[in-house]
Amino acid sequence: MHELGVVFHVMDDVRKVCEENEITDLQSITLQLGTVSGVIPSYLTDCFMWAREKEELFKKCELIVEPIEAVTYCEDCKEMYDTVKHGKTCPKCGSTNTYLYTGNEFMIKEIAGC
Repeated sequence: MHELGVVFHVMDDVRKVCEENEITDLQSITLQLGTVSGVIPSYLTDCFMWAREKEELFKKCELIVEPIEAVTYCEDCKEMYDTVKHGKTCPKCGSTNTYLYTGNEFMIKEIAGC
């Protein structure tokens, strides 16, 4: 389960931001997570719930996960379509000359604290 490693990485980054900005009461972390990023949201949340109990800064912190839908762009017909539903082949023209436009992201969007 690589989600635990991902959680530790996020916590390291958030800890640094909190130190730099003198935040001692962390309320929430908002992550943007692409639907084809390879990270399972429920595993990520479970790992965060376990890991947050290990550090005082994170004990009251809520993890908010915002999904980013996977969208693929077809270079032949210049259309975008749902990647999860259709994969690499464009449903409009049948081309495989496509690339993932969105959906692979994993970003810290917001850190809220006092």
